[in-house]
Amino acid sequence: MSTVEDLPEGIDPDKASVARMYDAMLGGQHNFAIDREALAAFTAIDPQVRMLARANRAFLGRAVRFLLEAGVRQFIDLGSGIPTQGNVHEVAQAVRPGARVVYVDNDPVAVAHSASLLADNPDADIVNADIRRPADILSAPQVRGLIDFDQPVAVLMITILHFVSPEEDPAGIVAAFRDALPGEGWLAMTHATNQDRPRTAAAVGQLYRSRASSPVTARSRDEILGLFDGFRLVEPGLVHVPLWRPGPEDHVPDDPSEYWVYAGVGRRTP
Repeated sequence: MSTVEDLPEGIDPDKASVARMYDAMLGGQHNFAIDREALAAFTAIDPQVRMLARANRAFLGRAVRFLLEAGVRQFIDLGSGIPTQGNVHEVAQAVRPGARVVYVDNDPVAVAHSASLLADNPDADIVNADIRRPADILSAPQVRGLIDFDQPVAVLMITILHFVSPEEDPAGIVAAFRDALPGEGWLAMTHATNQDRPRTAAAVGQLYRSRASSPVTARSRDEILGLFDGFRLVEPGLVHVPLWRPGPEDHVPDDPSEYWVYAGVGRRTP
């Protein structure tokens, strides 16, 4: 599906998609020429972008396993992207059969492939919605059918909030989901930072503004920390993504700030 004629309805053939670019970073097959061209430009800015994507994906798996150990059996994965190896439901249900997962994305390719993948899974579903409209997500029948808000729930915001501009109120979006969570509610987040490599972050931001459907707003560590308002971070706190509880198989670079994404997991405070 690399020609304009093959593009599904609802896709701008002149803009790369965040979900499809991430799929390409991870070596997936559900992306188009426009996405691969944008990724090539991204790689010219930061040659380690594929390693960064893999580190981010590895964090997701570690965070889900941590949350399972903490007693969580329900997950809402916002901006979930195109299904690839190590999906939340695969990680969670391998450890705890019956764990329930609702994915949320607004990319037509991501939604279509997720729906196909989950067709025979009664404990996982996909919502076609935009993170900027939390009420639509929280009231969606897929969420209401699978998620019991009287029991522990984790919301996953993995490399999604830096696609929300200041004018779109990322803190308000987090607060809307936080306030819907039970007392045993959790938030796992990764977010691009402009603090360690400001020139790289600025160049990538310009790339996404010019070539992709969603511009990037990288933020400082303090700004990202502020998005955890109402949550108590677990150890090791808010750290560069490879430093969050790495296992023996996880690569930790000599300079973790080369991976200019912060990661953290927090539990809702009373």
